[in-house]
Amino acid sequence: MSRIIRTDANPVLSKALEYHGFVYTQGVVASDPSQDITAQTKDVLAQIDSLLEIHGTDNTRLLQAHIWLKNMADREAMNKVWTAWLPEGAAPVRACVQAVLADPGYLVEIMITACR
Repeated sequence: MSRIIRTDANPVLSKALEYHGFVYTQGVVASDPSQDITAQTKDVLAQIDSLLEIHGTDNTRLLQAHIWLKNMADREAMNKVWTAWLPEGAAPVRACVQAVLADPGYLVEIMITACR
């Protein structure tokens, strides 16, 4: 049976999970929801970098991204941070939708699937 590696699991979720060389992150939100969309996106991506590093991979190995925005009007600002973070030619498949997030202060939530 293949081993499932869970990172920082609690009764509700794991921050990341690795199975068969694939790494799945939780939906990552900003540590400080009082910040603007640019700062929140930078924080979320830094957290994703840390989770991927724990599992021996990085943003050059992204396969899929799900992005939820509180307000689609923030898409352009979020995309500026997103594209600066992505290595050239390494964009994953992606969905980006507007949604009601768990806390009204959260402006963006990102979930990643990557491989090792």
